[in-house]
Order: sequence, then structure tokens, then C-alpha cells
Amino acid sequence: MDDLLKDLAITKTQTPKQRPDPKGLGFGEVFTDHMFVMDYDEGRGWHDPRILPYGPLPLDPAAAVLHYAQEMFEGLKTYRAADGDLRLFRPGMNAKRTNITNDRICIPSINEQLYVDAIKTLVEVDRDWAPDYPGTSLYIRPFIIATEAFLGVRPANSYKFIIILSPVGPYYKGGLQPTKIYVEDKYVRSVEGLTGYAKIGGNYAISLKSQVEAHEKGYTQVLWLDGRERRYVEEIGTSNAFFVMNGEVFTAPLLGTVLPGITRDSAIRILLDCGVRVREERFTIDEVYAAHGRGELDEVFASGTAAVISPVGEMLWKEQRIVINGGEIGPLSQSLYDTITGIQSGRLPDPYGWTVTL
Repeated sequence: MDDLLKDLAITKTQTPKQRPDPKGLGFGEVFTDHMFVMDYDEGRGWHDPRILPYGPLPLDPAAAVLHYAQEMFEGLKTYRAADGDLRLFRPGMNAKRTNITNDRICIPSINEQLYVDAIKTLVEVDRDWAPDYPGTSLYIRPFIIATEAFLGVRPANSYKFIIILSPVGPYYKGGLQPTKIYVEDKYVRSVEGLTGYAKIGGNYAISLKSQVEAHEKGYTQVLWLDGRERRYVEEIGTSNAFFVMNGEVFTAPLLGTVLPGITRDSAIRILLDCGVRVREERFTIDEVYAAHGRGELDEVFASGTAAVISPVGEMLWKEQRIVINGGEIGPLSQSLYDTITGIQSGRLPDPYGWTVTL
């Protein structure tokens, strides 16, 4: 354990909450009894790690996070295996991605071992909250906010690093059912030089308008195109997008506009090991529709922490509606979901060393 955590103060709640029925869990609606908090001050660094009862944060009205959005967040899960063990999935990658985001928005870096150890310690404290019903998990949300009170545009001098936990069910209510995707060609998510590769709330706030309009049209999520030409395929909602065309898997390259997803990385590794060709290169929405016209658009799916793998059954672009794989889950989507969730939950062997058992 990191030296800073050796004197970790743990204050247990005196009013524990009632555990929810794991069969009826939504996503991100219920929170556990405790949270991890650690402070940063210029000249002192990160200090005073502690675990406290979950509750409101005291925050000055002039805190920089409220005015200039200097904040970041991450997301990962722990799964309860059949033997009762809890398993984290690749937490070190979340720690690395946190520091990449921190660098982009001028938040001080955080020791990656401390980051992982803090997650493990909090999960241990609230381990009884981890559900064991199929399709459920304990979602982990680490985040950092700028807390210095000032109204000038510069990096803050004080921050809080916080971790909260939430027992969750499937991200989409239908579970592993094909979604309907609206291709967005008016709004954009990111362009080169901005923050598309970083995990910050601003990226999500600017996506809401498009998502609302897509829902009004009867679609679950949006497919983002590039911000310059509105031609090149990038992400599906907050997830990485994969297109299976003529037996090959295409996904947008990591050029600064696409989030380097941990599930994305895992899916690519598994596909390559199965002998599937994966092409991380730019491709256009026109190419996708042309492939469908030739009968070569085999599958479309998204990958991400929340839903793991989310198959796509229908797309709409410029009033052109197409149905993928008869609106059914494709074999690659199903295989990837089964393999990744199998490794995460301990139902399958972990040949990659991705899981951390608590």
C-alpha cells in the first residue's frame, strides 16, 4: 500500500443504509455508506486521505469547479464472483488515464498506486454492497474537483480527490438488446486539440442536446462524426464504436478526439487473439452505408465500462434508416460480451492478468 494510506483514517457510518434489492437495480441511482476523500493544496501536495460516511460536500460558492469546470472523473466496476471474491477490472488503466486527463486540464497528477489502493480500500469497507445477481456490479466513480475559491481563469491551487460507489444493474434497461442509433451531423463532440481523449464532465455536457433530440426521434443514442467534415465515424454516445464490415472490425483511431476506452482496448486484444482483423483507422459514414448496401455491414456495437458491449440494431442518417443484422445481436458482439464479462466475474479464466481480486 502507498505510504500516504498507511495512516488512513476510517470513520464508519452510524446510520447504515438498507441494501437495495439486487434484482431491481438501475444505474447510478443508489450509493453505498462510505466515500474516500483526499485533499490537495499547492506547496503541500496530496494529503489527509480518509474514508467518511457518504454525504454532502462543503463547497465554497466561488469554488473553481463551479465556474470554470476544472474537474475530471473516471468509472470502473468491481464484480462479485461465484466464490464471493470481489474482482476489479484493469484499475491501473483508470489510474493512468486519470493522469492523462489531469495533465490536459492542469490538475496535479496523483500517484497511480495510491489511486488503485484507495479504490481497493473503499471497496473493502463497503464490500457487502457488491451485488451478486447476474448482470449487476459495484460501480466505482473516482473524481477530482477544483475547490479553491476564486474568480480568475487559472489552474486552482486546491482540489479534492473523491471516490464513491454505487451498486448497479444494466446501463440500458433492456440489457444486452440492440439499440437504435441516430447519426449526428449537426452537433460535434470534439475536434483535434480539444478534450475528446480526456475524461471530463464538459465532454458529456455538450453531448446532452444531441442526445435529447435523438430521444425525441425515438433513438437510444447518437453516433458522433468528426468535428471538421462531419464525415468520419468517431464514437457512439459516451462509448467507443465498432463496425464489422465484410468480416473485418473497424474502429476510430486514437488521434485525440476519441476516448481511449479500457473496454475498447480489451475488446481489440481479444479480437486479435481470436484471429479477427481489427483496423484502427479513419472511415466515413458513407462507407458504412455503402457496406450495408452491399450486404457487408455485419454488425455494429459500442464498448464501454457501463454497458460493456452494446449491440446496435438500427441506424438513422439523413433520413436513411438501416437495420443491422436483422436487428439482432451479432456473433462477435455476443462473444465479446460473454468473454469480457466472464473474465470480469471470474466465470472464465483471465489469461491477460486483467483482474485484481480483493
